[in-house]
Amino acid sequence: MLLTLAWRNIWRNKRRTIITSSSIAFALLFALFMRGFQIGSYGNMIDNLVQAYTGYIQVHAKGYWNDQTLDNSFVQNNIMMQKIAKIPHVTALIPRLESFALVSEGQKTKGIAVCGIEPMTETALTKLSQKIVGGRYLNSTDRGVLIAEGLSNYLKLRVNDTLVMIGQGYHGVSAAGKFVVTGILHFPSPELNNQMVYLTLSNARNFFSTDNRLTSIALNLDDKHKIQSTVKQIKKVIISENYEVLSWETMLLDLVQYIKLDQGSSFIMLGILYFVIAFGILGTLMMMISERTREFGMMVAVGMKRMKIAIVVMIEMLYIAIIGALSGIILSLPVLFYFSHHPIRITGEAAKMAESFEMEPVMPVAFQSGYFIEQSLIILFILAVVLIYPLSGIFHLNLIKALRR
Repeated sequence: MLLTLAWRNIWRNKRRTIITSSSIAFALLFALFMRGFQIGSYGNMIDNLVQAYTGYIQVHAKGYWNDQTLDNSFVQNNIMMQKIAKIPHVTALIPRLESFALVSEGQKTKGIAVCGIEPMTETALTKLSQKIVGGRYLNSTDRGVLIAEGLSNYLKLRVNDTLVMIGQGYHGVSAAGKFVVTGILHFPSPELNNQMVYLTLSNARNFFSTDNRLTSIALNLDDKHKIQSTVKQIKKVIISENYEVLSWETMLLDLVQYIKLDQGSSFIMLGILYFVIAFGILGTLMMMISERTREFGMMVAVGMKRMKIAIVVMIEMLYIAIIGALSGIILSLPVLFYFSHHPIRITGEAAKMAESFEMEPVMPVAFQSGYFIEQSLIILFILAVVLIYPLSGIFHLNLIKALRR
């Protein structure tokens, strides 16, 4: 009976019901658009940076991440790698040997980052073969190197020219060698484009005299939401305390802090939006209570309990909130679904800036149920808060004054 009574009551004043529901619908619509684009942008940023180099998880010798030297490398353990490869959601293991060296050509010298890779497994994560702008990609038997385009221009090296590298190998051993330039890579990031040199893992081990050692194993996953559970499983497989297993959140702290800062600013904007909506709902409630004071007085006079009146009013506002929330979700679904499959392309200077950080210049939308539920619950919470004051007026209703209105 109370449900039916509340439903009939909200349509006694259709204009007020439609205006209140519409304000809730458009507030929710705006909030869903903001969160959809925001979460989609974060996901795109993470995927691009993670797949550009680090992987979602890395395995190192303990202490390597804070002191990245060859002395903190570890012996490649094929049995351990096979066990990790069998863990659910792990799609690829990318072994690397990374260090630094000086390169020279004629009178020009520059410090660079050297990365020994297995060509086929590396390109499965970083799409390195797609960054070739001159020459060809490495194969497993190549004796040559791939160099970044900016470094190539600085040294005035082209394909088939000779690159001289001098550095320090494992445990202070001298490292020196000549390598033919097999291919030239272009990285959108200026930092990578000016200092990266790649060679096969076997050549890197010979150059640095590391025998069968690695500095890291990067892991790619098929589900980025399973990172923490995968890290726990890897630690169970490894057992030894000589290794550390780090997720991308630990390795890319700057990115994590940027996302938290950006989320904070967006929460402030959403807070202002919901603050305005809360006052709109409160005004509607106050007007409704004021207009119906005599009605409530009559109901109390004929024996209806104040609690039941309050419950009816709560149900009425719940109906209005549900109508508004459902309308907002229904209006947002086709738009968010479209942009999740057809992301907005960024052009001009903004696109160049995105590419400089190894990010695809697009604005994708995350089409996930999580933020739909989250924003709808916020609306219901706001409703519950603003109901407190108007309902208290029902419990403190002066029956004589109410009947005289």
